[in-house]
Amino acid sequence: MAAKDLSPKTRSEPMSDTTSLLIITVAIFLVMYLTAAYLFSDKGFAKPQMFFNLLNENAALIIISCGLSIVMIAGGIDISVGGLTALITVACVVHLNDMEGSSFLTSLLLALGIGLAFGLVQGFLVAYLDIQPFIVTLAGMFFARGQAAMIDTQTRTVANESFSALAQMRIRLPIGSVNNNGVFVQAYMELGVVIALLVVAALFVTLRYTTFGRSLYAVGGNKQSALMLGLNVKRTKFLSHVLCGLLTGLGGFVFLLHVRSGAVTHAAGYEMDAIAASIIGGTMLTGGVGNIFGTFIGVLTKGAIGNIVRAMGLVGSWWPGITLAAMLCFFLILQSVITSRKRAKIG
Repeated sequence: MAAKDLSPKTRSEPMSDTTSLLIITVAIFLVMYLTAAYLFSDKGFAKPQMFFNLLNENAALIIISCGLSIVMIAGGIDISVGGLTALITVACVVHLNDMEGSSFLTSLLLALGIGLAFGLVQGFLVAYLDIQPFIVTLAGMFFARGQAAMIDTQTRTVANESFSALAQMRIRLPIGSVNNNGVFVQAYMELGVVIALLVVAALFVTLRYTTFGRSLYAVGGNKQSALMLGLNVKRTKFLSHVLCGLLTGLGGFVFLLHVRSGAVTHAAGYEMDAIAASIIGGTMLTGGVGNIFGTFIGVLTKGAIGNIVRAMGLVGSWWPGITLAAMLCFFLILQSVITSRKRAKIG
């Protein structure tokens, strides 16, 4: 009698926490958006441009949320990203308007430099001096807003021609809709959306296929186990903050491309928005679980909630926040249930 084949091919592997949360996130977004497109078709939800406006308005938040997800996967947190974004917009506007020879390229380098500086300092304090990341980045948030106020307290619009030309660039798409006059109008994307999509793709590949990506999950999942595996935990945490700083610098530049002005009050609450988008996208606050594509969907979900609430005619700026809070609580409970079931199986 032939022996039974007990090779791994005959057994189905259990779905990982990351995959489970990602599937749920994507399913909720699709159901929510398609339902809105059906119910509020008269308010533009069925038009392709409505979806691309979600991307146009949230391109900077996508990039910043991806950077924050990297830190959260490694078991940390960074609440300085909103203040840092405001500092970058103010510094870049002053650079573009008041300095000879400035251009969009020099302003991009300035934004990346500011983000890198914050990432290096905060990463060193968290990883090598073992200071709580919440305290370090809280100080970073206050410092960034304070520095922005020291540079300029007024809201200033970019007057640089090369930057303005870049900000006004529109990428026309082969899809669109017919307006009331029977004219076909092409949908478009801003340049920032292309940058955001490239960042999502690059980070997805990094987390899935590189040693650094696997190290982030290992360190966030269990620091002691990571040490036993020979991973450099301190360096991994340090690099996660450096990468988050760089991405915030890039996100700040994209934010400036969209609003074309610098102000101390810009990106208020962005740190909370980025954390919420990451959690909705399946990134756990405990570390070790997360997906960049999920974070991307989380940002779109947050943006769609605001549009749907407005389409429903709910008066008051608090309704989008209430709806987002309810969804955030749902995902936190869902994460807790998944984690508890996994521990029960291990036990």
